[in-house]
Amino acid sequence: MKDWALILGASSGIGKECAKRLAKNGVNIYGLYLRKKKADIDILVKELEGYGVAAIFEKANASNEISRQKIINNLINKGDMRLKIFIHSIAFGSLKKMIGKKDNILNKKNIDMTLDTMSNNLIYWTQDLFNNNLFKKGSHIIAMTSAGGRKNWESYGAVSMAKAAIESACRQLSIEMAIYGVSVNAIQAGVTDTSALRKIPEYESMKKDALKNNPHKRLTKPSDVADFIELLVSYESSWMTGNIIRVDGGEDITG
Repeated sequence: MKDWALILGASSGIGKECAKRLAKNGVNIYGLYLRKKKADIDILVKELEGYGVAAIFEKANASNEISRQKIINNLINKGDMRLKIFIHSIAFGSLKKMIGKKDNILNKKNIDMTLDTMSNNLIYWTQDLFNNNLFKKGSHIIAMTSAGGRKNWESYGAVSMAKAAIESACRQLSIEMAIYGVSVNAIQAGVTDTSALRKIPEYESMKKDALKNNPHKRLTKPSDVADFIELLVSYESSWMTGNIIRVDGGEDITG
């Protein structure tokens, strides 16, 4: 039985670094991306295949039901396999204020899109993957959250709502998946200088505060998160489940 990782948001930042680390450990990679250039994806796929694993990258909207079914069918066709790790690492939400001029504040479409993309579709993917028997004992489901699940910054309202929601979804899924030997956890990374962070209007002040508060006196790196994900390759238990795991160098406890 071959182990695979499915990573939603695998072309950059934390998702990309996790893909590399898992490939180095012999896990086959199926990654979703949306905005990266095909040439960049081809370079990444070649790098992953250099570790002797299969690497498939699909350009798709993770919230599209037809795309989801297509990708799941592709995984089913891999034959005797286990989805060892499923990572939800999507950073695509609306960064507008809730109060202000009517043409530049969060509306229903903005909020619905942000919640569906950054939270709700974790549930739909998990349901379909489970119903198609792709999870096995020892599988792990990981969602990416942040301190924004309980803290707010200007223009971060919709994303903060999504982070709080995905943490709640992880807790509920952990209860329901425990009987099948599958763990569900959320990783709360510290402030990480990625392209997603740089889209937040206040990101420079966020970086400054993180550098001030972090006992390590540096920002979190994608490789810090990959260090933890690497541990799950050999972790066959589901006993560590339902957690928000801080991988932030102690940033949260001093901030």
